[in-house]
Amino acid sequence: MLNFQKYKRVPVMNYPEREWPNKQIQKAPMWCSVDLRDGNQALIEPMTVEEKVEMFNLLVKLGFKQIEVGFPSASQIEFDFMRELVDRNLIPDDVTVQVLVQCREHLIQRTFEALEGVKRAIVHIYNSTSTLQRDVVFNKGKEEIKQIAIEGTKLVKSFVKDFPGHITLEYSPESFTGTELDYALDICTVVQETWGATKEEPIIINLPATVEMTTPNVYADQIEWMHKNFKNRESIILSIHPHNDRGTGVAATELALLAGADRVEGTLFGNGERTGNLDILTVAYNMFSQGINPELDLTNIVEIQEVYERCCKMEVPMRHPYAGKLVFTAFSGSHQDAINKGVRAMKERHQDWWEVPYLPIDPSDVGREYEPIVRINSQSGKGGVAFVMDSEFGFKLPKAMHKEFADVIQKIAEKQGEVAPATIMEVFEQEYLTLKAPYEFLRARAEDHGDRDTKVELNFNYEGETKAVEAIGNGPLDAVKQAVQETTGANVKIMDYTQHALGEGSHAKAAAYICMQDEVTGAVTFGVGVSSNITRAGIRAVFSALNRLAR
Repeated sequence: MLNFQKYKRVPVMNYPEREWPNKQIQKAPMWCSVDLRDGNQALIEPMTVEEKVEMFNLLVKLGFKQIEVGFPSASQIEFDFMRELVDRNLIPDDVTVQVLVQCREHLIQRTFEALEGVKRAIVHIYNSTSTLQRDVVFNKGKEEIKQIAIEGTKLVKSFVKDFPGHITLEYSPESFTGTELDYALDICTVVQETWGATKEEPIIINLPATVEMTTPNVYADQIEWMHKNFKNRESIILSIHPHNDRGTGVAATELALLAGADRVEGTLFGNGERTGNLDILTVAYNMFSQGINPELDLTNIVEIQEVYERCCKMEVPMRHPYAGKLVFTAFSGSHQDAINKGVRAMKERHQDWWEVPYLPIDPSDVGREYEPIVRINSQSGKGGVAFVMDSEFGFKLPKAMHKEFADVIQKIAEKQGEVAPATIMEVFEQEYLTLKAPYEFLRARAEDHGDRDTKVELNFNYEGETKAVEAIGNGPLDAVKQAVQETTGANVKIMDYTQHALGEGSHAKAAAYICMQDEVTGAVTFGVGVSSNITRAGIRAVFSALNRLAR
């Protein structure tokens, strides 16, 4: 039996005055990528300096204005990377680098040595404040823990005096979600006052869910309470740093933004310790899907994924939001049919806004236009097969024909699994376009006969024997049917006919579809013909249907 009694609930604050549930996200926050620090430290094989440079350049390209580049006092490679950015002049003027450091004098000194030559930086100090860590890790009381934060702030302040660049202080009470709120407020406030934060020179107070401990609404309550109880709130940039231990990091972030957060720290695709950091891309794409400018250039998710996977040696899961290979793919028949109809309706209505069932955004907006939205397997339906024939090959099958051809593909899918578009087209050709037995069309000549009728001179093979016959009908196709019927005894009826151009321009071919019934057996089938001449395409469709009925 699952031993659930081993665990106790995390206390939840009583906060009935919460206001965040009635708010909506209106704009993007300040984004800070921590891929090169928090993300990098969680990799099985940490990035090399050159890989970190490549990742840094990607983050700059995406539009991040604040990038935590590492922990330069922790190791030589971290120090060297910081120097590489400076010495190679890789930091744009509008980008602020951020460095993490513990509240110790020699580490802070080493950090400022790494920052030499940087025009603008954020120095990020932290110490653990939670009840559990105070007890089992540090064995210190509240005042002792608070004094660590005060001393760290004073040390940074002393090094800033002789530093030629601009320094912003960021302070994180690590394990904020496990810290008593009144104590978290007390320690953040004393850091704020020690630093001398003002509206013109604000401090970043970062409130991390270092370990995600409970539901996202509780984190939002904690953020709103801090937001409302800070002194001189205008002198604080309220930042959040959610992790994803419960799988709700994105939700916690979005609710925290409603609760008053100004800034978000996270990583691409949520890479980080344990189950990861917040996935910044998902939050940004969520905003985009609601018509909000995320203020990041997210138009090429394929490139982002390629660089991430190369530098981090990790794969993005197939079902990862927005980036996964299958997230814009439908296998379900009902989903495929709805997507097909939604895309068609948008085109017919010349609609400016995106509104397609099962597709929250247009895949082409994120660089996924060349990937199939609909893929066919044994769960697919008639709408999916029709969508593939239209989107991949330009054949707009009549609605009544959808099931007929889908049943053919269904049998293949049940045997082999997914059926690729190329295979679907190959089967379509075999079923409709290349049939030559027992009827094989050779040539035809049609001309008007009187005011309403058409005369056709038709040559075709029937069971290996060449026939040359003339017939008159109320149109070319009716005349062809009459000619075949008089020659072979086929008793058929044309029930429906549609046609369309395959492509555009003067050299475009035509596709014709005939629905035909055998009046003896009652069997009904479709035939398809393709030609550069629309009349010839229709005649080929008649012969296609004749062969299918005969088969």
